[in-house]
Amino acid sequence: MPNPKRRHSKRRTALRRSHDFLTTSSLSVCPNCQEKKLPHRACPKCKQYDGRVYGEAKEAVS
Repeated sequence: MPNPKRRHSKRRTALRRSHDFLTTSSLSVCPNCQEKKLPHRACPKCKQYDGRVYGEAKEAVS
């Protein structure tokens, strides 16, 4: 198998590993139904954002 001819620099190694430590995005609370949602997105449960309805809301299954 081929082997590297030269050692990788510390900077090159650090740039490659920089994405290994990404943090998850924070969640906000929907002001309408109090469910957790991604910030600046329509709520997946009630489909509201900024007082407007974007799509059909899910119906409760009984």
